[in-house]
Amino acid sequence: MSARIIDGKAFAASLRERVAAIVPAFEAAAGRKPGLTVVIVGEDPASQVYVRSKGKATEAAGMVSTTHRLPETTTQDALIALVRDLNADPAVDGILVQLPLPKHIDEQAVIATIDPDKDVDGFHVVNAGRLAVGQEGFVPCTPLGCIMLLEDRLGDLSGLNAVVVGRSNIVGKPMAQLLLAKSCTVTIAHSRTKDLQDVCGRADILVAAVGRPAMIKGDWIKPGATVIDVGINRIDNGEGGTKLAGDVDFAEAIEVAGAITPVPGGVGPMTIAVLLRNTLVSAYRRAGVPYEKGAI
Repeated sequence: MSARIIDGKAFAASLRERVAAIVPAFEAAAGRKPGLTVVIVGEDPASQVYVRSKGKATEAAGMVSTTHRLPETTTQDALIALVRDLNADPAVDGILVQLPLPKHIDEQAVIATIDPDKDVDGFHVVNAGRLAVGQEGFVPCTPLGCIMLLEDRLGDLSGLNAVVVGRSNIVGKPMAQLLLAKSCTVTIAHSRTKDLQDVCGRADILVAAVGRPAMIKGDWIKPGATVIDVGINRIDNGEGGTKLAGDVDFAEAIEVAGAITPVPGGVGPMTIAVLLRNTLVSAYRRAGVPYEKGAI
């Protein structure tokens, strides 16, 4: 029997609708709209497309979207000065510096300058620390989106065996912390894990975030497991072009898993939806206006 497809696109659309429905209540209470500011340096085509889509989604949700487009030659000091100005701007609830940055700029130094309470990407070390010790902060959008999809599919995750393949600061590590907070038994695996196939085969929840197309094969998956494929890889489509592929061999995995996210249309759409959610949460916190946490 084939696995159930986890429709991240539909879930993301419903989350964006929920956020948009709550924004007027915030505006009425705070006297202003929530504001997200994106900073992009250089002309990277993929980043430009992504930033435009973030802006459109922010405005569609009834929030204020501002974009600072800086030339490739922008100095690190100039970028940091802009971030500090945004930290001090009361109309800005979320600050997002689009990565990657040009090679002459230290990404970590820039991220460290962002006010952790406006760090809606969840990349600041303070927010990473808050997540690690169970305090309230911001969590990177992609892993938080994955947890939302898992809970929507499985309900209570308590006691399940979860394996995260990948150890990046953006997905792998925060994903493991979120699963641990849901009382899963968590293993972080990676390319150097011994007997990786065997480790994956014990997982009730398998999260693939390693960046290698079709690395996870069907016979690596425990029958009935829920598979979350975070990978976004461009591969040859056999017709002279390219197509998107995940880290999981989808054709094999769908015959074994109980549920699985496709690529595209699975985890990807959740990222911007969660970004909007984080911006709204930031606005409520900064305005000192109470909100129902379960609603967003």
